[in-house]
Amino acid sequence: MKTTLLLVGKTVDKHLMALMEDYVERTKHYLSFEVEVIPDLKNNKNLSEEQQKEKEGELILKALQPGDHVVLLDEGGKEMRSVEFSQYLRHKMNTLSKRLVFVIGGPYGFSQKVYQAATEKMSLSRMTFSHQMVRLIFVEQLYRGMSILAGSPYHHE
Repeated sequence: MKTTLLLVGKTVDKHLMALMEDYVERTKHYLSFEVEVIPDLKNNKNLSEEQQKEKEGELILKALQPGDHVVLLDEGGKEMRSVEFSQYLRHKMNTLSKRLVFVIGGPYGFSQKVYQAATEKMSLSRMTFSHQMVRLIFVEQLYRGMSILAGSPYHHE
């Protein structure tokens, strides 16, 4: 199973980027994993929040492939503990033949068309994080989930 993290806009903080890259490389030891970045919109200051979500949504939909299992990281999604997430990953690895694509949208969330294209929604917390921070938190949790499956001592109960 190939796993992709689809992001809207680049990560701007060099410290977050360095940490993300570290967890991405660690995760690749367990899983075929890539991060795909959709470029920031140009002239978005002239766009309303809704217009920005629509334009970002068009780019997200264009990046998806037929048969992708699309999981939106969304505050209204299902919450899981890390061990539950590892079991979720095991199940997906055993049942999916196409890509598992996790999507982190821009600062205003997703357009209706993206919600309609998604297979499911997942929440990392009831708390709100910047979309820049969510990237790091997600890749760390993906690594943690895979290390739990591998029996690594990284995760402690």
